[in-house]
Amino acid sequence: MHVPRSFPPAPATAAAPRPAGASGGEAVGPEFLTTQEAAEILRLSPRTLEKHRVLGGGPRFRKFGARVLYAAADVRAWADGRAYEMTSDPGCGQRSSVR
Repeated sequence: MHVPRSFPPAPATAAAPRPAGASGGEAVGPEFLTTQEAAEILRLSPRTLEKHRVLGGGPRFRKFGARVLYAAADVRAWADGRAYEMTSDPGCGQRSSVR
């Protein structure tokens, strides 16, 4: 059974002990994610992220030649931007793209 990966932990406000050999700028987990990895984290299909790249409305992505990668911070920010308190919140029931 495959368990989807979760977001890399958010940076703590207080200084946490680091593993030996880790520098101050290193984040836990990968900094860039493939479409498959980002889709697993968001619990979406990779095809949904591909559609968002064409139609807009998805997380920011980067192109390195033909390779598409997502920054873990951008995936988290995109998901956090879709947090609502109730279904009547502005924007909650609107679709950002056409199927």
